[in-house]
Amino acid sequence: MTTQNLLVELFVEELPPKALQKLGDAFATVLGDQLKAQGLATAASVVTPFASPRRLAAHVTAVADKAADKAVQQKLMPVTVGLDKDGNATPALLKKLQALGADVSDPAAAVAALKRAQDGKAEALFYDSVVPGATLAAGLQKALDEAIAKLPIPKVMSYQLETDCELPGWTSVNFVRPAHGLVALHGSTVVPVKALGLTAGNSTTGHRFEAAVSPVVLADADSYAATLNKDGAVIASFAERKAEIARQLAAAAAKVGNGARPIEDDALLDEVTALVERPNVVICQFEEQFLGVPQECLILTMKANQKYFPLLDAAGKLTNKFLVVSNISPDDTSFVTGGNERVVRPRLADAKFFFDQDRKKTLASRVEGLGKVVYHNKLGTQGERVERVRAIAKAIAQRLGDSQLVADADQAALLAKTDLVTDMVGEFPELQGIMGGYYALNDGLGETVANAIEDHYKPRFAGDALPRNTAGVVVALADKLETLVGMFGIGNLPTGDRDPFALRRHALGVIRMLVEKDLPLDLTALLAGAVPAFGDKITDASAALAEFIYDRLAGSLREQGYSAQEVDAVLALRPQRLALVEKQLAAVRAFASLPEAPALAAANKRVGNILKKAEVEGPVDAHVNPELLQEKAEQDLFAALQRFVPEANAQFDAGDYTASLQTLAVLRAPVDAFFDDVMVNAEQLDVRMNRLGLLKMLHNAMNRVADLSRLAV
Repeated sequence: MTTQNLLVELFVEELPPKALQKLGDAFATVLGDQLKAQGLATAASVVTPFASPRRLAAHVTAVADKAADKAVQQKLMPVTVGLDKDGNATPALLKKLQALGADVSDPAAAVAALKRAQDGKAEALFYDSVVPGATLAAGLQKALDEAIAKLPIPKVMSYQLETDCELPGWTSVNFVRPAHGLVALHGSTVVPVKALGLTAGNSTTGHRFEAAVSPVVLADADSYAATLNKDGAVIASFAERKAEIARQLAAAAAKVGNGARPIEDDALLDEVTALVERPNVVICQFEEQFLGVPQECLILTMKANQKYFPLLDAAGKLTNKFLVVSNISPDDTSFVTGGNERVVRPRLADAKFFFDQDRKKTLASRVEGLGKVVYHNKLGTQGERVERVRAIAKAIAQRLGDSQLVADADQAALLAKTDLVTDMVGEFPELQGIMGGYYALNDGLGETVANAIEDHYKPRFAGDALPRNTAGVVVALADKLETLVGMFGIGNLPTGDRDPFALRRHALGVIRMLVEKDLPLDLTALLAGAVPAFGDKITDASAALAEFIYDRLAGSLREQGYSAQEVDAVLALRPQRLALVEKQLAAVRAFASLPEAPALAAANKRVGNILKKAEVEGPVDAHVNPELLQEKAEQDLFAALQRFVPEANAQFDAGDYTASLQTLAVLRAPVDAFFDDVMVNAEQLDVRMNRLGLLKMLHNAMNRVADLSRLAV
């Protein structure tokens, strides 16, 4: 058995660019895993993926030409079934052995070769055999078939191939794109595998226009990337091509000077990497008159429609220069530059036209038009939605500020959706909110309202900035609450991976604003206050929505490094001021590190169980009659509560949750003594109720910051 490196390449027509990297990684990963599973490659074998617009490939180190033979022990059947009373093989046993390829010409010898071992309560017969290791040809064929079958193809294509047989005809092939070539090299030896109607060879095709030779012949597996680069003018590695584009973009920006830098966009960089085989960055420009259009519009049209990289100046402002990643490298790039400049000009002119036309009408004049735009068949039009957002925003603003905040928030809420009926947002939906801000400034509404309109969609994704001013926060909260309360109210909830109205994202946005802006708003009141705005269109699902928000909060806190136990202890109390949750978590973490914590957590759990059982017959009052305290342990516990609880409560009310819990840690000794010496369920009803009242007082005092019983192991 010898090992050499392996190279497999599928040469196809242009692959979908947004899926290319995923396709390349999946092809290489599955191929490598399958070879390892068959013993043809080892855990130490290195799998390197390659992916260019017209090829998927994988290089695997240390691949054997044949896998090692494998000893296998197979259970046949119970001894009582396989052997008769004289110990001879039964027909069932002989038939089983024959099916396994064993020699049964001498039944006695065949039985003697078997092993007997206990299998549960019965003794069974076992057959030892050696399974020959897979050959590379057979193993690679299986691995290749599996790699192709498991490709995460976004949309399958069907095409016809002429059948390779005596009877002429056509057969259908389903794949991401028509395939035209297959390479399989083990060292320098071609492995005779087939796929998609193709037979493996040692040659591939290079760049459409700039390959030095065609076909490109590969000497061996290890020379693949270098040969393809030299003779085929193709950088096969996605990662290397991406790095080369980034390098050229930076160099071109430096050449422009004045602190110019290409816009940072990893998704665009990945997509462009998937569009070219040998990148060549060229500098282009457009007329400066277009810079009067909001830069977001110009940037979006250049990125989305043309896959260009706009250049920003040192202050982050758009310049009239942009970078194009070309797939050709002519000596004279003027026709490449000129062609791209001609192509982008109509796009920018369209953006300028939309901007100029939109500014002829005020946002206020567009409000009526929202009444003709359907939002949801059960929730009405965008116009109705705006009125709900206004009502919710007004209630929030009244809680957070003065009449000026109420007025600003109301005006922003009224106009926030009006850019949906503008030409610019009709062409570029991604600009909703952003264009509303520009048009508000054009209408002379001032920065406060304009920023609130622009920011009311924020945060739009994880890590996005929050609204810049309080009016923006109010409208953003109202907008997200309207969506959440409305969708929950009509039963339109997320299921599995499906969340078409982005309710999870909206919930996280509400959480972030309440927490990071330290808003003095109670969650339950906030949700309940939004319900009346819908009239009879929905049912009140505030309780279910609150649980949904707490679930999102729990996940977010765990991602931040808090343990599930800590999060569970704090959120079990369903805290209303979400801005205080992290202080509560810090207090719980500090408390859990105290030596008294385990015993108090366990005692708290015991108290909770006792009270839960007692309260089946009626509520327990946290009231104690000192004259009914008979045992010293209960007298001591009552005295400790009288002494330390007021101090802990004062610390809690002052927001010092850590000090509050640490003050209560001194209760460990009296609590332990109480449970050692006192029978809670005394026969005398008044004594029993007094002791339950004492435990209720203890339970209330201990669980203001968190449900400490959740810390019990």
